[in-house]
Amino acid sequence: MTEFIYGHWSIMETLRAGRRQMEQILLTETVEEKGLVAEILTTAQERGVKVRRVPRRIIDDLANGANHQNMALRVSNYPYVEIEDVLGVSRQREEKPFILLLDLLKDPQNVGVLLRVADAVGVHGVILQERRGVAITPSVVNASSGAVEHLHIVQVTNLVQTMKDLKAEDVWMVGLDVGPNVPPIDKTDLNMALGLVLGSEGEGMRRLVRDTCDLLLSLPMRGKVASLNVATVGSVALYAAWQARGWTGWAHA
Repeated sequence: MTEFIYGHWSIMETLRAGRRQMEQILLTETVEEKGLVAEILTTAQERGVKVRRVPRRIIDDLANGANHQNMALRVSNYPYVEIEDVLGVSRQREEKPFILLLDLLKDPQNVGVLLRVADAVGVHGVILQERRGVAITPSVVNASSGAVEHLHIVQVTNLVQTMKDLKAEDVWMVGLDVGPNVPPIDKTDLNMALGLVLGSEGEGMRRLVRDTCDLLLSLPMRGKVASLNVATVGSVALYAAWQARGWTGWAHA
């Protein structure tokens, strides 16, 4: 099976990561080979990926009307990994596990933003439920600016069982929630073997997912609006967890 990645940074990071089979880059007939486009084509040449000029309408169709920036890359499907691979990354880095778990998020833009931040803070992996939630589609790759190509993503059939399996490996499940009795995030030291759990847009975590969490935390708010977008909540929590680890892995200037 193949699919088409679109957008400059999505294509560039897919080429850089080199984890998929890459067949061909399609360019619109009028795009100029300069700037980032030229860098992408140079990288493609180094990877042995052929380039072909086509009418814009072809890429319009392949990208389903999304903003493709005059370019598409035909690739094999996303290379999901297993839980053991994620735990292996933490062992390789000699770090406590740092995992993001997404409970049936539906919006590719939200998932893409979270994956971009997950890559930025150095999570060891991300876990998605296989059915009813967003998979790693070209729109998610685009929303993440290609960051997902550098991440270890696991698709599981049962998120609750996976959470229990991780708990058996001494990974703490910490869910982000709202409510007057949910303590704020700054009251807990997140420098632990951590699985950060985020619920879906609007509905939050499912009951069994929430009940399987070891801790529930919230982001304190002082404004008039009672809630935040899940991508915003997750991004703040991911950075809070990384800060608790002393910005592990950051190469200070």
